[in-house]
Amino acid sequence: MRLSLLTRLSISAVAAGLLIPTPVAASSADLIGLERELSTLVAARSGEYGIAALDLRDGSTLAVNGDIPFPMASTIKIAIAAAYLAKVDQGQRSLGDTILGRPATKVLELMIVRSDNRAADQVLADVGGPVAVQQWLASQRITGIRVDRTIAQLLRERGHLADSRDVATPVGMIALLQKLDSGTVLTAQSRAFLLGLMSRCATGTRRIRALLPAGTPVEDKTGTLDGVTNDVGFITMPDGRRVAVAVFARGGRDHQPVIAAVSRAIYDRFADSARNALAVFMRLR
Repeated sequence: MRLSLLTRLSISAVAAGLLIPTPVAASSADLIGLERELSTLVAARSGEYGIAALDLRDGSTLAVNGDIPFPMASTIKIAIAAAYLAKVDQGQRSLGDTILGRPATKVLELMIVRSDNRAADQVLADVGGPVAVQQWLASQRITGIRVDRTIAQLLRERGHLADSRDVATPVGMIALLQKLDSGTVLTAQSRAFLLGLMSRCATGTRRIRALLPAGTPVEDKTGTLDGVTNDVGFITMPDGRRVAVAVFARGGRDHQPVIAAVSRAIYDRFADSARNALAVFMRLR
């Protein structure tokens, strides 16, 4: 179906409006200190970094350049998968369906675990294209994420570092992660399926996961373009608390060690806060 010019302009305006960021401030003295630590860490490296983290248990937050849009690259595949699974939950699709002759579960697995771009565009086409994913995000009141092109279109074009299309703020990305984890936008079955795929992500061993203690549960999705290196997802702390993390990087070089160091600093601070809270509780007994 061809859209009228007015409809296309209306959709574009909505998409542009979704980039209005929701600024976030660190919610405790400890996290203010961590923000300063992270700001110092990334300032010493080339390139520009955007960081956000959210404790999914108590809502504690931090951000560095949290309201600045960065190219999403393949991290958008989380939203594409969620839009498909939402249709499953509504009875419009099934995980038993096929997409271009392959089981939907296999295509989703390739998209998330292997970051297969062809599989991503197949799922994207099945849900109705970039406009449909943008509409799904809007229906869930998730702001700070803009979806404009297919992966093939994105890869054919240049100028990713300064592009205003297909971008997300770190705060917008952790808002998406929080919604997915909360169970408010997907059923328990669909949530478990998506997180299961993210736990098997095969493209990010040198990013969020790289410096975390062995055995730390992580569910993530990477994104990479020329000059762009991203990783977003969930880290589970020793006490079972889960923290949503988004780290975007553009320009400069050697982003992966910085993403790993940022993720370890976030892990250490949240893990320490849990240990300190337990120590206080034990003293009060």
